[in-house]
Amino acid sequence: MRVKSFTVNPFAENTFLLIEDEKALLVDPGFYKRAEFDACTKIMHDLNADLIGILLTHAHVDHILGVSAVKNEFDIPVYLNHEDLYLWKNFASQAVMFGFQTRDFDFEPEPLNPQKNWNIGPFAFDVLFTPGHAPEHISLYSEKDQVVIAGDSLFKGGIGRTDLYKGDRDLLVQSIREKLYTLPDKTQVLPGHGQATTIGYEKKHNEFVKAAGQESGS
Repeated sequence: MRVKSFTVNPFAENTFLLIEDEKALLVDPGFYKRAEFDACTKIMHDLNADLIGILLTHAHVDHILGVSAVKNEFDIPVYLNHEDLYLWKNFASQAVMFGFQTRDFDFEPEPLNPQKNWNIGPFAFDVLFTPGHAPEHISLYSEKDQVVIAGDSLFKGGIGRTDLYKGDRDLLVQSIREKLYTLPDKTQVLPGHGQATTIGYEKKHNEFVKAAGQESGS
């Protein structure tokens, strides 16, 4: 699986384009400017890759700003965990809070439930339920490629904010320890903001979430 990343919109959000066997997926399309979207479509065209779906780790505004633009050009499904659709259904209200003018979506995404070995086209992921930053938050783990797309759960040296709708720091810490830190240390972490990292690095160096047995005073 080839992974192309794009840092987009005023929040410097990471959008990921995944390509395998001339098929493509978009994860968290946060495109704000047309030029951002065009840079992505150019790569798909150059690699002769057909876009087959949009996967969302969660529905905060910076991760879904580009969904409508993509849907306007590609007749493809959008997948989101249905644990709590409040953020999705109130997209326009979210956007106004951050100074954006947009419209609510006129469709409901397909459910992306936590499960092992979820498949779409040539892609396969373990869908990990990692709430705390957002109530429906999931992470996408490819064992074959040793990669986890972590959304806004785990960052290099940090974690997602928990002061938004249904944010819960304790729950986020639990999600990271039980769902992410249990992955192999060499697993590459592709976060929703900032630089990539590895599970092993974060277990040793992340000051916000220590691995079990590494807590201060243990």
